[in-house]
Amino acid sequence: MMQFFEWHLPNDGEHWKRLAERAEELKSKGFDSIWIPPAAKAISQDDNGYATYDVYDLGEFDQKDTVRTKYGTKEELLEAVEACHEHGLQVYADVVMNHKAGADETETFEVIKVDPDNREEEISEPFEIEGWTYFNFPGRDGKHSDFVWHHHHFNGTDYDAANDEEGIFRILGDHKEFTDHVVDEFGNYDFLMFANIDYQHPEVKEEMIHWASWFAEETGVDGFRLDAIKHINHLFIADFIGAVKEAHGDDFYIVGEFWQPELEIIETFLEYVDYGMNLFDVTLHYKFFEASNQGPDFDLTTIFEDTLVGTHPLQAVTFVDNHDSQPNESLESWVDDWFKPLAYALILLREDGYPCVFYGDYYGIDGEAPQDGKQEMLDPLLHARSHFSYGPQEDYFDHPNTIGWVRFGEEEKPNSGCAVIMSNGEPGAKVMHVGEHRAGETWHDMTGTMDNKITIGDDGNAEFPVEGGSVSVYVQETE
Repeated sequence: MMQFFEWHLPNDGEHWKRLAERAEELKSKGFDSIWIPPAAKAISQDDNGYATYDVYDLGEFDQKDTVRTKYGTKEELLEAVEACHEHGLQVYADVVMNHKAGADETETFEVIKVDPDNREEEISEPFEIEGWTYFNFPGRDGKHSDFVWHHHHFNGTDYDAANDEEGIFRILGDHKEFTDHVVDEFGNYDFLMFANIDYQHPEVKEEMIHWASWFAEETGVDGFRLDAIKHINHLFIADFIGAVKEAHGDDFYIVGEFWQPELEIIETFLEYVDYGMNLFDVTLHYKFFEASNQGPDFDLTTIFEDTLVGTHPLQAVTFVDNHDSQPNESLESWVDDWFKPLAYALILLREDGYPCVFYGDYYGIDGEAPQDGKQEMLDPLLHARSHFSYGPQEDYFDHPNTIGWVRFGEEEKPNSGCAVIMSNGEPGAKVMHVGEHRAGETWHDMTGTMDNKITIGDDGNAEFPVEGGSVSVYVQETE
């Protein structure tokens, strides 16, 4: 998978066109699927799509002073999806269902203010506020859906317009509270931002499931990436998955962003949804971040301990960095450049996990903390995954600073098989067994880091060297 965006893309309306233009090249590099940014109209044209205003406006209506979104028009979106499909790429749409922003009018309703650090603690008596909770989307005028949002469709908001006061205001009413079926950070982490959608409300559940089906049909996407699901009623997420799969088939792909490094909490969520979706492996990301900061003090043999891919590999989407972890962003935990080749080898060249390559790593990052693209580093690893990294796997995780593994290849993939070795300390080497049937073959490091040739011994073994703080990927040398 490629995450086809980073936080600081230009507001030029050209991004859907860029995807259509690059679809063929991305497929040739070994990608099979593309995760696109939120396509719905947001609070402003330059918003990245996470301050969602109207989920039915994909760049079709004149709303929020713009027809197009940051990324382009609806027509250009549909053309990009079609171009991806023409070249054998699936498309997964980023879906933001936690909140709504930029309401059309205010409403007056009763709330209780809660402590931001402990949302279970009330810090006021009930009182009335004027909140931005009325959404009737006048620019769309009922097309695609005539659902109008009112304050009773939300359970919290963050601004009182009457008093120009910010805070976390829990909306009062019948059956109106923050759900217990979310993570318990800050006492209860149902509320995240803006007008917080209440998924205990039957009208809301029905409307959002209807929208998901409409969106999938309208765009032809092959799956969803669900944003911020640790904040959304887990019972609704389970119902949502079931409804989407029933409408679009079991092959409709769903992956969630559950930003939580503690494996036990992740497992609790997976039990809610009966392991019916994938999750990004945040635990592994933080292992990479830690390893890149500690250098040789990090024990590489522990890299997969207490990670999602290490315990539930069929549920894990592995990644190195993303738009939230990039420099200066909300969850900044950027993996240092020196460790990036090692981290990408650890997700791209192993049996387990569904690896995701970040646009910002591949093409570079703009903004106040720009980063150069690493396409020259990533392309050999992508090529190794596409052509060589097949078959059973044997690990050599027997040294804290130098680890390796072998993929033995498959008959239907000629010349496949590889030996991977990496070091986060001094230069090293490791004897690894690639198979007696490979005796006499000459192997080379396709990353170009090591220029020596390796001859496989009669016993199928060979010693594979690696530079310090580096990774080498050895494959059979062919004419």
